[in-house]
Amino acid sequence: MFVRTVYATGDPAQIESAIRALNSEGRSLLEERPEYRGSGVFVDRELGKLLAVSWWGSEEARRNSDQVMRERRGPMLEPFAGTVAVENYEVGVLHTVQLPRVGGGVRMTRVEFDPADTDLFIETFRSSGIPRLDTLPGFARCALLVDRQLGRGTVGVLFVDRASMAASRGGQAAARRQDVAKAHVTVVALEEFEVVHADVHSD
Repeated sequence: MFVRTVYATGDPAQIESAIRALNSEGRSLLEERPEYRGSGVFVDRELGKLLAVSWWGSEEARRNSDQVMRERRGPMLEPFAGTVAVENYEVGVLHTVQLPRVGGGVRMTRVEFDPADTDLFIETFRSSGIPRLDTLPGFARCALLVDRQLGRGTVGVLFVDRASMAASRGGQAAARRQDVAKAHVTVVALEEFEVVHADVHSD
């Protein structure tokens, strides 16, 4: 599968309008497109950050859907968004244990790597990262997204509640230190968001 992410920052006082638009008009527009596989909306209400993710069955379907979404993205994010960044990824790993819940938490780790090490990164996460995550109380889903050409990626780990996410921070920090060395990646950002909406299906 393939993913498009939209990362917006703006006035925290205006973020609810963007959430409502994405969960209504935005989701309706996505569901009309061929090979749509699901979407997610994640927010940091205190700082004023919003991450919207859409999942697609093919790279072509993602590209075609963006022609429609590009026209509506600005109006849906107004008056909240002061900055908007759009990125495209391939899904390297998608692993679900239980369904995420509204109000849960997601930790996003952004990384960079030599494009030649893309498959090493994916395999390291699959063989080492997932077994550790499976043991965490409250763990729901994880996804590894990669851009093979630019050598960048994102790991998203979803928890059913914020308390479980907070409790995992220490252990995950130690595991992250080991895995990034093994996978030859560099962590460039670490963020946490509240889950507003999250669904994805592979067929």
